[in-house]
Amino acid sequence: MMNKKQIALELRKALQMFLATLDVDTQSESILEVPSVFPKWEIGRNYKVKEVFGFGENAVGDTQLYVVLQDHTSSEEWTPDTAPSLYKAIGITEEGVPEWVQPLGSSDAYMTGDAVSFNGQKYESTCDNNIWSPIEYPSGWKAVT
Repeated sequence: MMNKKQIALELRKALQMFLATLDVDTQSESILEVPSVFPKWEIGRNYKVKEVFGFGENAVGDTQLYVVLQDHTSSEEWTPDTAPSLYKAIGITEEGVPEWVQPLGSSDAYMTGDAVSFNGQKYESTCDNNIWSPIEYPSGWKAVT
């Protein structure tokens, strides 16, 4: 008979395999429901675009999730919190609104209707392919109360 720890490890691996099939662009709400299940960031690992992993904690004490922006091998010098060309933090405020993160281009730009939290205020994008913050391009966003 398998021990409980082995069963739990196998169940966790099965969940990780399933979560890896989710598209971070279209299913981030599901991904954000279970941040502690994602694998932790590792040094020397080959990462592929759109992989999601945990590194550190976010403002509400959950595991901070990141998505990989370009294929690479991780390095001690390029941690997720210091290498925005490799990783993008994904997360939510206590109210459940995604935090605004600077897009790198059209692949992760905000689209019309996307809601974000920026400097404590909730905004909604008024245009597609929006890569500017509400401060940089105020007409690209409308404040939501």
